[in-house]
Amino acid sequence: MLAEDNSIQDMLREKNIRLSHQRLMVLEYMSANHNHPTADQIFNGLKGTVPSLSKTTIYNTMDAFLEAGIIRPVNIEDNEVRYDIVTGEHGHFKCDSCGRIYDFDLDLDHLTSGQLAAFKIDSRDVYFRGTCKECLKSKS
Repeated sequence: MLAEDNSIQDMLREKNIRLSHQRLMVLEYMSANHNHPTADQIFNGLKGTVPSLSKTTIYNTMDAFLEAGIIRPVNIEDNEVRYDIVTGEHGHFKCDSCGRIYDFDLDLDHLTSGQLAAFKIDSRDVYFRGTCKECLKSKS
């Protein structure tokens, strides 16, 4: 874990983000939990180990990480922002049964070549919704 801690600290330094115990803990949580958590889920996951943590700290930390490109927002539902530490191009699948969000590989350049070649694309997000294989198994 020490090597991982050092790489997390190096990442924050490289992005000119001031190191703090809370920020390190949030980034460690994101690195360990690739479940696209909400700010509330991060807060609830850390409040037992970081009693000084507040929701305001979580939101400010997420804003700093977003601005630095360390994380990206995942907006599948209108009323919910989740966060993804995987910032490379990929798509998302949300299971309507269990609510889990899965990453999948996607060639966005191939998708946007052809008919959209003459358009200026500002952001690219691909989301699918349905039932994941685990929920399908449990229903059968």
